[in-house]
Amino acid sequence: MSVNAVTHLNFRGDARAALTFYRSVFGGDMNVVTYKDAGNVQDPSEADQVMWGQVSADSGLRLMAYDVPSNLPWDRGENAFFVSVRGDSAAEITEYWGKLAEGATVRQPLGPAQWAPLYGMLRDRYGVTWVLDVVSEYNG
Repeated sequence: MSVNAVTHLNFRGDARAALTFYRSVFGGDMNVVTYKDAGNVQDPSEADQVMWGQVSADSGLRLMAYDVPSNLPWDRGENAFFVSVRGDSAAEITEYWGKLAEGATVRQPLGPAQWAPLYGMLRDRYGVTWVLDVVSEYNG
């Protein structure tokens, strides 16, 4: 038996743009089902918004997202979660960082840290906080 945890991001009308952006960063495939596709339109102005979407990258990274309907409460929040991307290649992490950093607020520049060869934190243009690092052996 196998279980996978997948980050599920909630937006208010930006899910498709965010998934498209994350696909441009991480590559892979993007699948989107709109409220109209699923026959679940509650508000005609939201028919083409994302009811379920996912980016699946060849590296194994998976991100899901949807647009919270206007009849439900939604708050972007400040520190409700971080998306952590860990890799064993500095080149790969640096490439992801460069793409995510476009239009982002950098909270901790990508660089060496006591616990990792590379570590950085940023809040992207969609308000999602990302932590990227290169995995290193723990010597505690």
